[in-house]
Amino acid sequence: MNKELEKFIPIANVIAKTFGKNCEVVLHDLSIPQNSVVYTVHNHVTGREVGQPFEHLVKQVLLSKDFDSDYAANYLTVTKTGKEIKSSTALIRDSQDKVIGALCINYDFQPMKQLKDFIDEFVAVGAKRPEPELAAFDHVIDIVDDLIDKIIGNSNPDHLKRKDKIALVNFMDKKGIFLIKGALEKVADKLNISKVTVYSYLDELKKNEVEE
Repeated sequence: MNKELEKFIPIANVIAKTFGKNCEVVLHDLSIPQNSVVYTVHNHVTGREVGQPFEHLVKQVLLSKDFDSDYAANYLTVTKTGKEIKSSTALIRDSQDKVIGALCINYDFQPMKQLKDFIDEFVAVGAKRPEPELAAFDHVIDIVDDLIDKIIGNSNPDHLKRKDKIALVNFMDKKGIFLIKGALEKVADKLNISKVTVYSYLDELKKNEVEE
């Protein structure tokens, strides 16, 4: 694990200890997007495992209207089992002010619904919003550019097979990368393919999902 991120393990532990078993804390290393989860506490809440990729960073954090000062708090996420979770995420920067990780808190407030009259303020979350179309925010473009670089890595695009390029495009699509204005063009350039080819990959992936 990145030495800078190791410093946040005690913070993750104390948050989870303070708020109990319904509070999951996840530490991400964004230098390895496909395997960004490097530490979890109380991961039964969402089932997050070390070695998994980030899930909501782009769609529900970076593109959130509430994202400010490198964090977004109290947004609603839904697990694969349909459980509603209250989440907050803070970005972690190194001494060079470069984003290297993220600390995420996921709180299962379902047991508290019986006490809703007393804790309305605590469990208040924003309404689910439709996914944004293409968006351009100066404060997130640099972060997403860096994620694209990390996802593609040092691979020589001329040596990548078609299926490998499609897999990379699929990963970025599922993680919301293409919701950022200009991201598709950057990916096309870095993979040494045309925009039309990227669109064709996306169409192919959608067709495969429908057939499955």
